[in-house]
Amino acid sequence: MHRPATTPEPTADERISHLRGRIDQMDAELAELLERRALVAAQVQRLKPVGYFAGRDERRERELVERMAEHAPRLGADRLAAIMDSVISAGLAAAQEEAEGRR
Repeated sequence: MHRPATTPEPTADERISHLRGRIDQMDAELAELLERRALVAAQVQRLKPVGYFAGRDERRERELVERMAEHAPRLGADRLAAIMDSVISAGLAAAQEEAEGRR
């Protein structure tokens, strides 16, 4: 009787390498999304009467974080608030530098 050849289980190092590859791909996708977000946010800032850091809308940011927390319960609103504060600040700084001709 012939038994089918079995594939050996991947080692922990192989599994880690595979998972890290997935993380690297997601990080690249996340960077592209952040870039797109920053470009759209810069358009919004140019249209506001008071733009850049002075034009931040705390209520909108809070609502954004609450919506995001529904999709990322593991992170939760507090962690997402810190992440999004950094994302928003970085995008605003980039837009302001661009508007001032520093980029």
